[in-house]
Amino acid sequence: MATKKKTTNKTALPYVIIRATRAGVHAGELVSERGQRIELRNARRIWFWRGAASLSELAVYGASKPAECRFGACVAKQIVLDACEIIHCQPAGEKMIRECAEWRA
Repeated sequence: MATKKKTTNKTALPYVIIRATRAGVHAGELVSERGQRIELRNARRIWFWRGAASLSELAVYGASKPAECRFGACVAKQIVLDACEIIHCQPAGEKMIRECAEWRA
């Protein structure tokens, strides 16, 4: 009798940057998208960045000056109700955002 290979069906969620009309900029794993309602997991608020000309550059390359960036604490779940832009991150951008030191008061 042939043995079955155990397979896992775990698909990584895409890492995105969300720009919202009133709620600012957030980055995290995209769980769901329903119109302007976006659910993120492991999300951070992007308050300020230096070393990237735009959110698009931040998503692709990350910021070249992470010590000067202000990214908030990572929260397990976040719902953004007024999203106007979703930018999918490249691995370098995701890595920089995830690893950037937490900005705290």
